[in-house]
Amino acid sequence: MGFGEIFRIERMRVDPALTQALRSRWDTEASAFAFPWGHMIPSLEDVSRITGLRVYGRAVSGYTYPCYHSLAERLLDLPVERRSSLVPRVALQESLGLYEAGKNAGESEDEYLARLARVSRRELASEPGPQADLNLCRFLVLFLGRLLFATRGDAVHCRFLPLLEDLGEVGGYAWGAAFLAHQFDGLSASERQTSTSGFYPFLQVWAYLHLPALGRGDLTRPGLVPIARRWDSRRDTRHLVDQLERLQEAIDSYPYLDVVWKPYLGEGDEGQPWLAQARPYFGRSVWLHALNLVLPLNLFLTQHSVGFRQSVVEFPVRDRFRRPGRSFRGLHDTTDWRERARE
Repeated sequence: MGFGEIFRIERMRVDPALTQALRSRWDTEASAFAFPWGHMIPSLEDVSRITGLRVYGRAVSGYTYPCYHSLAERLLDLPVERRSSLVPRVALQESLGLYEAGKNAGESEDEYLARLARVSRRELASEPGPQADLNLCRFLVLFLGRLLFATRGDAVHCRFLPLLEDLGEVGGYAWGAAFLAHQFDGLSASERQTSTSGFYPFLQVWAYLHLPALGRGDLTRPGLVPIARRWDSRRDTRHLVDQLERLQEAIDSYPYLDVVWKPYLGEGDEGQPWLAQARPYFGRSVWLHALNLVLPLNLFLTQHSVGFRQSVVEFPVRDRFRRPGRSFRGLHDTTDWRERARE
């Protein structure tokens, strides 16, 4: 179904300071990060190489309903309130044998995962058939609703349930492109929110690759694919406010020559067969679909701002510290970069 690679990614420590620092730089109108040196944006190649998700195939689009009661009853065999689009997380986890399988004191990560697998196998059907399909549908709803397309709150949304009616078709969707749309939507949410929902290792590893001088990640397992498997988040014991303030200052004074615009130039395709069909979508400005979300991927914005010296402008900072606006080379004055292009 195209989710195998993302399940191979080891657990990563959350870096809320880095996430908040990136979020404060998000330009909602441009759907890109506005840094002192210009705009930067996560791309489909970033999604493909960092997570291993497929960015090609059918758009993750279709009907959404105000109520999923009958569909959830038929596909999940779980209770959903008649006027609700949410399935209780506890009931969903219990159906998969995952609810009471927390990590014990003194238990290593490997021991915990082995025990979790044993507990789950007792609950899940081992042979193909209706029960195995039911278990798979329940797991996919949990995976999509709580990890890949997570939203705030404890319950799990059923909005992807219509796409799971035919499990044989699930692997044909461009889940990676929908994931990027979900990331953009989360970054463009209310300024009062400081964190982002969804699969947080993606943005963290994106920053490790493009802004290595920030020193927020450690390359501990070089050569593994997808690339998120190579990195660990560096432990920082300082208070979150202190971390965030230092990160903002580091970004404001980041050496322009240390920005890595193309981190995959030396990367081969070995062990990454999903890249072959994804390549036609790299380096293009496209529309991203995720059900009722249709958002632009404005790659031309970053391509035009790379290396062109333009007039200094001010942009508002979208974080709760409200520092004065910083200067950056934007796209507001096109005369200068056109002159340089002619030269």
